Amino acid sequence: FLDDVDLFDPLFFGISPREARVIDPQQRLVLELAWEALEDAGIAPGSLAGSDTGVFVGASWSDYSALAHQAAPHLEIGPHVATGMHDSIIANRVSYALGLQGPSMAVDTACSSSLVAVHLACQSLWSGESDLALAGGVTLNLFGPHYLAMNEIGALSPDGRCKAFDARADGMVRGEGAALVVVTPLRVALERGLPVYCLIRGSAVNNDGLSNGLTAPNPSAQEALLRSAYQRADLSPWLVDLCG
Repeated sequence: FLDDVDLFDPLFFGISPREARVIDPQQRLVLELAWEALEDAGIAPGSLAGSDTGVFVGASWSDYSALAHQAAPHLEIGPHVATGMHDSIIANRVSYALGLQGPSMAVDTACSSSLVAVHLACQSLWSGESDLALAGGVTLNLFGPHYLAMNEIGALSPDGRCKAFDARADGMVRGEGAALVVVTPLRVALERGLPVYCLIRGSAVNNDGLSNGLTAPNPSAQEALLRSAYQRADLSPWLVDLCG
C-alpha cells in the first residue's frame, strides 16, 4: 500500500484546493509521476506545450468514485466532481496541465492495462501520431467491497502471495502502485541526448477469447500472443531471459 495518497500540492499544477479535494488520488499520482518522469528524461515539462505528446495510462479500478457514491448523502456535488472522478481524466489531466495535444486516454484491460498502455504508446509513435509519449498505470485500493468481490470469484491468493507462472499459482494479490515512463523513438532519444533505459523492439495485444471461464486464461491464445510479439520484434524466443 502507498502512504499519504490523500496528500497533494495542487497549486503546483494550477489546481485550487477546493477542486483538489474531489480529485481521485489516482489523477494526483499520475500528475506527479508525469512531471518526475519528464525530469528524469531530461525534458523540461513546460517545453512540451502544444506538442504531439501522447498520454496513455492503465487504470482499471474506480475506488475513489465508489467511496464517493457510498458517501453521496454527505457529498457536496460541485462543478469539479464529474471531472475529479472520471477515469478518462486520469490521462487527460496530464495533457491539460502540460498543454499536450497528442492522444490522451485511460486504458482499462484489467490486469494488462499498463502493458496495453505502453503498447498503444508505441503504436502511436510508430505511426507518427505522437513524437513523444508518457505511458504507464496506476491503481489504488480504497474500497473494501472490491476486495470482497474479487475474493468471491476466487481470484485472490489465500496466502497473500503471488506465484505467477508457477504450478502452485492459486490467485492474484492486489496491491497499490503507479509508474510512468517516457517513450520516444530511439533516433529521437539519441539525437536529443536523452537517457535510454531500454529498447522496445515490438509488442502485441490479443484476447483469450473463449476459455473454460470468463476470467480463466487460454494457453493457446497466450502462446499466439507471444509468437506475434516475437515476430514483430524480429527476435528468437530463446534469446530472451524472463528471469532477470
